[in-house]
Amino acid sequence: MSDKHIPLTDHIEYTPEQMLSRATEFNINVRRRHSIRTFSDRKVDKAIIEQCILAAGSAPSGANHQPWHFVAISEQSMKDQIRKTVEHHEHAFYSRKAGEEWLEALKPLGTNEQKPYLSIAPWLIAVFSQKTGGIAETDSRNNYYVHESVGIATGMLITALHHAGLVTLTHTPKPMQFLADICERPDNERAFMLIIAGYPAEDATVPEHATIKKPLGQIASFVE
Repeated sequence: MSDKHIPLTDHIEYTPEQMLSRATEFNINVRRRHSIRTFSDRKVDKAIIEQCILAAGSAPSGANHQPWHFVAISEQSMKDQIRKTVEHHEHAFYSRKAGEEWLEALKPLGTNEQKPYLSIAPWLIAVFSQKTGGIAETDSRNNYYVHESVGIATGMLITALHHAGLVTLTHTPKPMQFLADICERPDNERAFMLIIAGYPAEDATVPEHATIKKPLGQIASFVE
């Protein structure tokens, strides 16, 4: 492991006016991101998914250990297997495990145990966190701030997919161990999230409830 530092050569500085313009444009663009539950089966080039995963892989992480692994799945039988298992667990969730308060909170989104998009969407990306590892493939040291690091990388992946022109849905099935089994991941990894990615169906809709975002005054405080 080298402790050498190299000069910063790829930073681009903008004028304050340009910075505000770019920040505003990005805000407008990213606010067009929506969670979609009706996907088209149109194919998406693997190269697009690769570039988005590479972007996610540039996320900051504890000790730069990059404690994540992304399994991008387009193979139909594996998608069908994931759907079957998810719907089995979701049936238990909606029928007896979820409390009334939780179900009431989900009602405006119109979710239920049926997850057809898991079979229809062209790509499922299973995100795994790694308890141990490091930069080198043979490393086996402890990783640090794993959930924080993987959470940042996952957010960057969702943003990259949106920026590329795709729509996404995040899914966190409980339990999630079956994803590690299906994807044949090692014991030091835990399933973190499943991201569905592709084009929206022609009749895709967005729950009105999901378009309500808290204003700046509710999500931020400024100490000047």
